[in-house]
Amino acid sequence: MADERRISLRLPTDLHAPLVEQARADRRSLNSEIVHLPEAALGPVDGGNEPP
Repeated sequence: MADERRISLRLPTDLHAPLVEQARADRRSLNSEIVHLPEAALGPVDGGNEPP
């Protein structure tokens, strides 16, 4: 991922815990898991369409 955008994200506690567990099971960081899930659902995104 060449370009990144930093965001602040609030998660309900009952959603955070299963995400942490899934990240551990997949041997990824929590951040990588959060990025992976929408990519898996939506497919890879072409970075050229993002506004500057």
